[in-house]
Amino acid sequence: MQKTFSYLLSILYYISFGSCLVFFHVLQSISFFTIGYRPQKFFVDILNLMILKCLNLLGTKIEFNHTHKLPLNRPIIFVANHQSTYDVPPIIWHLRKHHIKFVSKKELGKGIPSVSFNLRHGGSVLIDRNKPKQAIELVRDFGKKLCENNHSAMIFPEGTRSKDGFPKKFQKTGLLNLLECMPNALIVPVSIENSWEMAKHKYFPIPIGVKLNFKVHKSIEIKSDNHDLLLDRVEAIIKKEILEK
Repeated sequence: MQKTFSYLLSILYYISFGSCLVFFHVLQSISFFTIGYRPQKFFVDILNLMILKCLNLLGTKIEFNHTHKLPLNRPIIFVANHQSTYDVPPIIWHLRKHHIKFVSKKELGKGIPSVSFNLRHGGSVLIDRNKPKQAIELVRDFGKKLCENNHSAMIFPEGTRSKDGFPKKFQKTGLLNLLECMPNALIVPVSIENSWEMAKHKYFPIPIGVKLNFKVHKSIEIKSDNHDLLLDRVEAIIKKEILEK
């Protein structure tokens, strides 16, 4: 009975979710091409709030623990583990004051209403994983632009999503290049738990009543010349939060 209910609610959710993507795609397009970045970002923020509201149809609960005050006048590199596509909406909404931008694979730059438009025009960077040298150059340019605008990056250094919630080893190359280009940035670890459960049936049906946990840890100054050790520390903070529960 619960599985049948899960299918029905998932259908209702996807109708609501898809409608939001199409509606806000139109609003983003009009606002960006007529006025510019700021109204487009406003609609991106509201879209992600609406996605969280849509998730309420599934009984999804989201706990976003963000108790450390972060500055708004300098760029921040948020680093998180990655479990599903539902890692993204809570991050965009709850950290919206920091103008979060993503390093994403180029395939996501087309075909998805609202999402693809924002990745192409909202300040994120799209990379081709099959062209590592080009990707490094794009990431470095991305970091410089973030510093110029006091915007922030959200990086998922595992490379691919964890299907069982167990953290994967960080792939550091892109993040190391970003650190070199953003010496005045703060680095902030973010731990994500239980998001993988949303995708355990390949997103259909989506389980009912999943509780997603996000924890934004204390910021770290990029002072050390040994960025490898710094990233080891960040990885340890994220994994400790997840594995100790």
